[in-house]
Amino acid sequence: MAIDRARLHRTLNPRSVVVVGDKGPDYQWLTNQKQFPGELYSVQVDPNEVKAIEERGFRNFTSLADVPGEIDLLICAVPRQVVPRIVQDAIARNVSGIAMFTAGFAETREPLGIELQQRIVGMAKDAGLPIVGPNCMGIYNRRLGIRFGAEMQLGDGGNVSFISQSGSHALGLTNEGQYQGLQITRTISIGNAAVLNEADYLEYLADDPDTQYIGIYIEGPRDGRRFFRCLREVTRTKPVVMFKGGSTENGASAARTHTTSLATPQTLWDAMARQAGAIPVVTRDELLDALAVLVKCPLPTGRRIALLAGSGGQSVAISDAAGRAGLDMPRLSDRSYERLQEFFNVIGGSYFNPFDMGATIAPTSVRGSESNLSKILDILSEDGNLDAAIYELSTGGPGGRPDPERLQRTLDAIDAWRTNSWRKPLIMVVHPGTNPDAYNSVRSMLIERGYPVCPSFDRAAQAYARVERYYATRAERGGA
Repeated sequence: MAIDRARLHRTLNPRSVVVVGDKGPDYQWLTNQKQFPGELYSVQVDPNEVKAIEERGFRNFTSLADVPGEIDLLICAVPRQVVPRIVQDAIARNVSGIAMFTAGFAETREPLGIELQQRIVGMAKDAGLPIVGPNCMGIYNRRLGIRFGAEMQLGDGGNVSFISQSGSHALGLTNEGQYQGLQITRTISIGNAAVLNEADYLEYLADDPDTQYIGIYIEGPRDGRRFFRCLREVTRTKPVVMFKGGSTENGASAARTHTTSLATPQTLWDAMARQAGAIPVVTRDELLDALAVLVKCPLPTGRRIALLAGSGGQSVAISDAAGRAGLDMPRLSDRSYERLQEFFNVIGGSYFNPFDMGATIAPTSVRGSESNLSKILDILSEDGNLDAAIYELSTGGPGGRPDPERLQRTLDAIDAWRTNSWRKPLIMVVHPGTNPDAYNSVRSMLIERGYPVCPSFDRAAQAYARVERYYATRAERGGA
């Protein structure tokens, strides 16, 4: 449809919200919007539901026509056979837009579901009514307290936005991204994308001042030519990380029944994505890893990386991880090695890249001292052969827990290095290990200090390589 950008903006940034058809026992749609500062109303005709809704403090009407004032967003949660009536009422009431949770349309491949979807699409297009969905979780707006999950954070700020064909991925990406320390400003769950498609939302986010980074989960574009043309323009100024569902035969079959999406071979999809300047990934974890590096690291300037580890036994494995990601592990300058020789403990350690620092920075080992960590980091900062670093932080210690005072000193040393002299991408690796509490504690401390954190060298290396490739390609394309 010819999108009315003003109406879409009011839909995604509403001043008034009406929930139609919410039901108990939880009344999730009304409850999730309880902190919304604008006008919030319910429309429900079932007397039993009305009583419970009003007992919870929500104002209910039995007709959309009776709701006072302008309506920016209508959240539709009625049975599918009732949807055409709700759309008709919304058009008559001049509602700005609808987020349609209701499912059971074309994705079912049933004649009735297909016919119902065609009816509401025809009505919406004739009236210029934006519909998000159907078969979706709707919209999340961090600033306004509009959400479709109780754990979604509320508040100011935010610079990452998601578009997702899957409602569960929309919820998971938002919650997991926030768990990784990303500030998600908005999420749009688009479901069947029957009226507005992925290109409409991408164009909106391209001009959205609250969105600097974009993550997409997509099973298949409704308008592939327009989508990739739009993607090519957006990625000149805003990074887009794109997770394609249906990359296998089994997944493609599931996508057809999930959101009616048609399969595209993964190799072809990746080639098109890279040509458009996007960052293609194949899992949700990879999408979040790449976004964490994009958001939390300085712009990369090359693929020469230092790998800092606490155990020499991993040197081959972590070198392979860098190699699989296409990263280089250069030698340092002769001057750097001369300085390292003065104090580095080579009994069970190595100061060649990757660096096995365990015995050198441990106060209980021969020639070991915590102060050696700062010496090593300073030498790396002054060496011109490095573009980035991946640092493995151990969660080990007595009883499987790190010593809290020593951990604090280590983190302070790394913070000082990052702030004062390194100023290049730094990705932290924390292995889950055998003590989940210790892992979660250390990981949380790093996230609070603003680091991207990965559970393995492989994921860290792949994330950095994808981000570096994006910026290198954007520079070649003349992007900002």
